Amino acid sequence: MWKKWWLVAVVLVLGLAQAEELRVLTHDSFALSKSLIQQFEQETGIKLRFIKGGDAGETLNKAILTKDAPIADVLYGVDNTFLSRALEAGIFVPYVSPKVRNLKSETILDPTLHAIPVDYGYVALNYDKDYFKNRPLPKTFAELSDPEFARLLVVENPATSSPGLAFLLATIDAFGEKGALRFWAKLRDGGVRVAKGWSEAYFADFTRYGGDRPIVVSYTTSPAAEVYFSEGKYKEPPTGNLLFPKSAFFQVEFVGILKGTKHRQAAERFIDWLLSKKVQEDIPLHMWVFPARRDARLPEVFKFAEIPTEPAKLDPETIARNRERWIDAWQAVVIEGKDPEDVR
Repeated sequence: MWKKWWLVAVVLVLGLAQAEELRVLTHDSFALSKSLIQQFEQETGIKLRFIKGGDAGETLNKAILTKDAPIADVLYGVDNTFLSRALEAGIFVPYVSPKVRNLKSETILDPTLHAIPVDYGYVALNYDKDYFKNRPLPKTFAELSDPEFARLLVVENPATSSPGLAFLLATIDAFGEKGALRFWAKLRDGGVRVAKGWSEAYFADFTRYGGDRPIVVSYTTSPAAEVYFSEGKYKEPPTGNLLFPKSAFFQVEFVGILKGTKHRQAAERFIDWLLSKKVQEDIPLHMWVFPARRDARLPEVFKFAEIPTEPAKLDPETIARNRERWIDAWQAVVIEGKDPEDVR
């Protein structure tokens, strides 16, 4: 009996020792069902090791700084606000996955397929329905900068936050570069609050969680998440989206194989798995984004996740050429208090 169990233990240890390890660098919000990950590992013999790299910008920085001695084999979480930077840095090798033909065409922003879309979403303005039950909401995007609404708004810093940067880009698409700076100057003078990141803005400053700001920059899926995580308390979302034309930014997240990997075949299998129907259908309730795959079914609660009819969109090349200058200009106006007419 003991001999039998000893043999089983030896087999298991040998199996783990022989398993190929694939290192996957991700942003902190990456999540999938543990059962799906375990199934992938059992079926392929590939052991997945996830390395959390911070937010999307920090994660990309780590991949770029270590590109001569990669700390991972695959990078997930680069979005279209940083796509061109990743491509220009040359950190990816192309991979034409057979699953790409199943993806929504609007998510394929890199035709060379160095970066392959996995999911997409919309950074948008959320509001607390209870707070505005007997109060007026802004009727236009521009009206949001009026003092009566600016003092109710919390945004994220675009220098430190992915949704913060996306919202800045939305204002540039909506108002133009100079118009956006004037809009931000009005927000500043009206009392807008700037948080470092999304978690601080949503769970500390937003009135839904004890803060004093009933309007927050979040995602169009946030109302659906409020219903889901209430565990039956809410049948309708306690929050809503303010979907003015070009106020919600179209955001796509990508995966890519890092140049220098010694596990190319395993990396390709991982990407094929990420784009499989079962994983794509698992993504919405874990990362609260939409799957890039056309035939992936959405969970029932996503009926509360609105799709903007006129989202803000800027091509990755335009973002790459101007990103740092736009962030610097935003900081000069909002943080340093400079006149937008004096900022170039």
